[in-house]
Amino acid sequence: MAAGEALLVIDMQVDFMPGGRLPVAEGDSIVPLINRLGQRFSEVILTQDWHPAGHISFASTHGKQSFVETVEADYGTQSLWPDHTLQQTAGAALHPDLQLPHAGLILRKGFRQNVDSYSAFLENDHRTSTGLAGYLRDRNLSRLLLCGLAWDYCVGFSALDGKALGFDIAVVTDAVRGIQPGSMDAMTKQWQGAGIKTTESSSFLQ
Repeated sequence: MAAGEALLVIDMQVDFMPGGRLPVAEGDSIVPLINRLGQRFSEVILTQDWHPAGHISFASTHGKQSFVETVEADYGTQSLWPDHTLQQTAGAALHPDLQLPHAGLILRKGFRQNVDSYSAFLENDHRTSTGLAGYLRDRNLSRLLLCGLAWDYCVGFSALDGKALGFDIAVVTDAVRGIQPGSMDAMTKQWQGAGIKTTESSSFLQ
């Protein structure tokens, strides 16, 4: 790949796979494609959702229902999910078939008790940085190709925040899966409004 490019692989973890605690349909189907993409990039970064027990995003923390109820956090409305990607559990592990040994960084997010983190760049308060932007700038990496899970949440918000922070962002759409068609469409419209590009893996695997 060209100088200044990196592949950002979002949350390819066991709990987000079919059979996991918060599964994304066909999430495992993109693993071979991501492995092939990774072979074409010398710079690869992985993210890993990494929640403590009793995390603010867990419905069980609040005695509420997953998916349908929310809570108000200091930073706004927080969606509630089943307990997932608990630190040091098998569900938080990266998919065992992911083969990206040359990845230079595994960035953990969502590890603070009282703030969630969909984006690889900023936590959900939109103030707390994960440090990814500084890592990329130190290495003169300005163009990012995003893949992984999920289109309408962690991939989507990573793309938006990366673009807002001045990076050239493109989403490899056939190497991403999403949770709900409606929220995927809404996220795609946000990408279009922000000037975020979409592409397919064939552009890099010829």
